[in-house]
Amino acid sequence: MNAASPTGPTEIFDVAVIGAGIVGAAVARELSGHELSVALVEARDDVGDGTSKANTALLHTGFDAKPGTLESRLVARGHHLLADYAEATGIPVERTGAILVAWTAEERDALPGLAEKAERNGYDRCRLIGPDEVYRQLPALGEGVLAGLTVPDESIICTWTTNLALATDAERRGTRVLLRHAVTAVDVAGDVTTLTTTGGRVAARWVVNAAGLSADRVDRMFGHDRFTVTPRRGELFVFDKLARPLADKIVLPVPSSRGKGVLISPTIYGNVMLGPTSEDLTDRTATGTSADGFAFLLGKGERLMPRLLAEEITASYAGLRAAIDHGDYLVEADADRRYLLIGGIRSTGLTAGMAIAEHARDLLKDAGLPLAPRTDLPAPPRMPNIGEAALRPYQDAERIAADPAYGTIVCFCERVTAGEIRDACHAPLPARTIEGLRRRTRAMNGRCQGFFCGAEVERLLTTRGTGPAHTPRRHDGKNS
Repeated sequence: MNAASPTGPTEIFDVAVIGAGIVGAAVARELSGHELSVALVEARDDVGDGTSKANTALLHTGFDAKPGTLESRLVARGHHLLADYAEATGIPVERTGAILVAWTAEERDALPGLAEKAERNGYDRCRLIGPDEVYRQLPALGEGVLAGLTVPDESIICTWTTNLALATDAERRGTRVLLRHAVTAVDVAGDVTTLTTTGGRVAARWVVNAAGLSADRVDRMFGHDRFTVTPRRGELFVFDKLARPLADKIVLPVPSSRGKGVLISPTIYGNVMLGPTSEDLTDRTATGTSADGFAFLLGKGERLMPRLLAEEITASYAGLRAAIDHGDYLVEADADRRYLLIGGIRSTGLTAGMAIAEHARDLLKDAGLPLAPRTDLPAPPRMPNIGEAALRPYQDAERIAADPAYGTIVCFCERVTAGEIRDACHAPLPARTIEGLRRRTRAMNGRCQGFFCGAEVERLLTTRGTGPAHTPRRHDGKNS
């Protein structure tokens, strides 16, 4: 690395990527596949701790995107890229399929246009079905369905594992992951940009802004004033696993100009989810739930699937989406400042992330960033499985025989073992907080929300998972 001035940073990266959500992690992974030094600069104390951690976790086909937009192209491309990457890395995915359900004559009449839009987006597998077929596939739906549109390739995915896999892959390729580095100022001098952050100064020849909710603020630090982020809160209910038979596929509303609306979806963890709401705010940290949001979701649930409301709600949460006053993704390069903006990436960014990274790579190359692909790339990381569709450690007799920690259940609601907690604490990008551990293992995410296991999980985190778990039990539930 080149030396900087005595009072400045000691090394200069070729590229600094601001934001370690799914898009930022994907961009860092893509660029570190070339002969470049890359820094991934994150304000929080973990990767994927912002917008990326709280969404509907759908792997979209892109059937309903606006044709001809950058978003439609990148979501369609990203669907295939992420599906292949998930298979290579072990990211949990279930191809459940989806049905758009029409409850009004207006919604029913819109379905043929949505099927036509899907074909214009390159997806030709949607089918119009009548109410009898809708109820045959989803018998728990409320009364009044008029028609449906099937989307057989819509899937559910683990957004937490996706973000962690991309960031881990980037780190294995040589990216320097810099946590607790919130950018507060930017200084462009000559061919080097210095980012002043809460963790020290970071110097780079090129900068990529994938800062999500803060992308407009960072953009202004580079002298632009082209968009404003409006935090859009989406609240969701998570129902107990006993509700899963009611919704074995995604129930989509007919979309409106406001967004995709409230859906019902199975989750990769065996639950059922209802939401999200859509509320524009001014506070970019307002991730708390609200009484109004709860009332809205209960009303929607009563109409969509009344039997679901008889099931136990395990958890509720809220996430913020980075809505902008622009009808498409905003991805633009500033060659003079050696700077790339990636803004306005809505919830589809989970699906499109790897395709956005490819697009960013090409724009940077066109703007003058030298790119020479590496020939010595490590294999993609193999991620721990926290989904219900594949074998979990507590079910794996061979694995338990080799290491009894995988048969020692700590979180009984989610069947998380001491071995998984230990592994999460010693991973290349380890869990440093309880919330980080939740996202890596599902610990404390079940019915009791940590009431039973919380103290032991926290102790294991503090001791880096090296101590014995309380009241050890084998995977079959018998005392050992």
